[in-house]
Amino acid sequence: MSFGHPIFLFFAAFVGGAVNSVAGGGSFISFPALLFTGMAPIAANATNTLALMPGTLSSAVAYRNKFTPEARRLLFPLLVSGVIGGLIGARILLRTPQSTFLHIVPWLLLGATLLFLMGGRITGFIRSRASHGTGSRILTVVGFVLALLLAIYIGYFGAGVGILVLSLLALLGMEDIHAMNGVKVLLVSLVNCVAIVTFIFARVIVWPQALLMLVGSSVGGYGGAYYAQKMNPQHVRWFVILVGFGMSTYFFIRY
Repeated sequence: MSFGHPIFLFFAAFVGGAVNSVAGGGSFISFPALLFTGMAPIAANATNTLALMPGTLSSAVAYRNKFTPEARRLLFPLLVSGVIGGLIGARILLRTPQSTFLHIVPWLLLGATLLFLMGGRITGFIRSRASHGTGSRILTVVGFVLALLLAIYIGYFGAGVGILVLSLLALLGMEDIHAMNGVKVLLVSLVNCVAIVTFIFARVIVWPQALLMLVGSSVGGYGGAYYAQKMNPQHVRWFVILVGFGMSTYFFIRY
């Protein structure tokens, strides 16, 4: 790393952790920051997954008392799908050529940004589930297949997946938004842990940058959570969306 890179990466992780604690989407900041410093794209993706992990883990702990009996019923099959899918997604990433992944990055960022942009409408659909009954057995089977596919995506890249997980839980008949958020955070955390272990054994994580950013995201996440009540989440969301579109445009032009 050059002299200015550690400061730049720490600040990017700090902002990413703070944004995640308020509105989500921190990867739109921390992942491109690693690419800007010259890190190979697959190593940057793996390093970023580890760097932002503390925020999701702390959120999972915060939701530990929110699980309803319905959530506990779905939890085990969802987590099994998550472990399998996370391993598959991480292995696919490791087998993807660096140049191919670099050309996929703009599309991944754009797709995740669009998901983030549509989050309000999708959340409205989720809350409207309260006036409907639970899904049929066929929908349940389809839901667990989709859970496997989402876990593969999380293991491969993962940005913007929170909205999709909430939609999946609505499809499976869940109605309590707090319980849904708890299941979402726990599932994403588990899949990321599986991916991180896979990346560690494959030796693709760049540890100096990962540890530096891990500290930055932890401090940012704590500060973001502390000041969240004084911040307007909608303003933060629009900031993330603008950054997402900006990063997508930059990488489309460059690559």
